[in-house]
Amino acid sequence: MATATLRTQIGPADHGRKMSMAAFARADSQEGWLYELARGVVDVTDIPGVPHYLIVERLADLFTLYKFKHPDRTFYRAGGGECRIRIPGMRSDRHPDQAVYLTPPPAGKDAWGRWVPDLVVEVVSKGGEDRDYVDKAEEYLRAGVREYWILDPFKRKMLVHRRDGDTWKRKTVAETATSRPSLLPGLAVKVGEFLGPESKRGR
Repeated sequence: MATATLRTQIGPADHGRKMSMAAFARADSQEGWLYELARGVVDVTDIPGVPHYLIVERLADLFTLYKFKHPDRTFYRAGGGECRIRIPGMRSDRHPDQAVYLTPPPAGKDAWGRWVPDLVVEVVSKGGEDRDYVDKAEEYLRAGVREYWILDPFKRKMLVHRRDGDTWKRKTVAETATSRPSLLPGLAVKVGEFLGPESKRGR
């Protein structure tokens, strides 16, 4: 008779708990919080406010419309609950706000461990600046991401990271400017429109 495997349960009290990538991938999480594995440690954060998600929604609409107009250029667009980036060498398991994959997933098991998005976007939340600007920038570079955007509603700007070998080339795009990513020809990102006026009033 087969023995049922007990799944790890994680919640807010597990913030800072050391955990393996395998255990984190199998864990059941308490609803109402966001969970990532950061360098072998469980990182639990509160769900950001409405202004944050309005920015994420605008980005999702942008990428979805682009895929509709250019079906041969992108394969998959995903939000935080629809993909994961696993970086075994750094023991991290991340769920970006938005990710764009230009090619199909690799064959075989554990696609999330080997399928790396070409473009990743994070929207900064209050208190998460170091996580987005430092930790995830290092991890996404290690994972093989080709371009990484940070939209910062507090500083009212976007920071674009473009891969240059094994380093990032960084470019700051002001609120009043437009960014045109080389990975998605014909796309125009008007930074101020994506940040929106409501992000000036709260998280």
